[in-house]
Amino acid sequence: MLPWSTELKGRFDEHVVESELLRGNPLGDPHLRPLWVYVPPGYDEDAERRYPSVYVLQGLTGQLDMWRNRVAFRRNFPELVDELAAPCLVVFVDAWTSLGGSQFIDSPGTGRYGSYLCDEVVDFVDERYRTLAEPAHRGIMGKSSGGYGAMVSPMLRPDRFGALATHAGDALFEVCYLPDFRDTARALRDHYEGSFELFWADFRSRPALTKKTDHVLLNMWCMAACYSTDEDGTVRLPFEPETGKLVPEIWERWLEWDPVRMVARHADVLQGLRAIYVDAGNRDEPYLDLGAEAFRRALAEIGVTDVFFELFDGRHGNIEYRYPLALRYLAERLTP
Repeated sequence: MLPWSTELKGRFDEHVVESELLRGNPLGDPHLRPLWVYVPPGYDEDAERRYPSVYVLQGLTGQLDMWRNRVAFRRNFPELVDELAAPCLVVFVDAWTSLGGSQFIDSPGTGRYGSYLCDEVVDFVDERYRTLAEPAHRGIMGKSSGGYGAMVSPMLRPDRFGALATHAGDALFEVCYLPDFRDTARALRDHYEGSFELFWADFRSRPALTKKTDHVLLNMWCMAACYSTDEDGTVRLPFEPETGKLVPEIWERWLEWDPVRMVARHADVLQGLRAIYVDAGNRDEPYLDLGAEAFRRALAEIGVTDVFFELFDGRHGNIEYRYPLALRYLAERLTP
């Protein structure tokens, strides 16, 4: 297991997408976004062959170049993609925001990241590569927040994606999010006079993620910005910051975005997908293994039983070795 990159079988093309949909976004984040496309071996030799495509999404705080990070004695995901060399194009999408992420949906709190992905990025790839440019041959996958995006994108945009794979995707919100409400309220009280404005001022004045409460506060505000921002840009919390007490009408707005609850509303779409892959570690710290099981059960309730499902021995992090399993599964199902 070499500690450096070796010669690739295929190649990675690096692009920059100039997004009109992200131009002038509410956070002032860049509208020029990096995009990587893995081109499998053999692509250049047969000019007539067309390929399925799989879009890969990152979790919260992910930015594109982090895919090249490596853990000792382990290959990173781009190397695993090349080792697999599946006969498909693999598209690595950047949807980072200055709040940590976008959940790959449109929101007046972050920007039009769902439309950016489904319209601009997909068109960008299809115009430049020999793709099979139909939903039946286009899949999407990701982990954590990326897994969330992979679950909801085909439901929201069946005209774009016909298959999904989710690794520990955000789901069953009362399990994965609600327990953090109390921790958020306590952290705001003890360190920031109950104010998220003071938190962000402190967070941006020092090395990020150096305080114990940073992640829970960042995650909570980012999710509220995605799920419950008013059209005028006002971010609404689903609980009272002084006590953690639920604000039911705002919490209901969050639940509308819960993949487990979305299944019944999008039954016809899910019943027509070419592939669904769901997994999570059985010791996942945010308990997204329970969300994975709830998502599988919701699918079964609408008659979707052709699902790859596994709870493996693992936690939330360092599960990149699972990604090629999903990629292979999608590639096989998306290939004519």
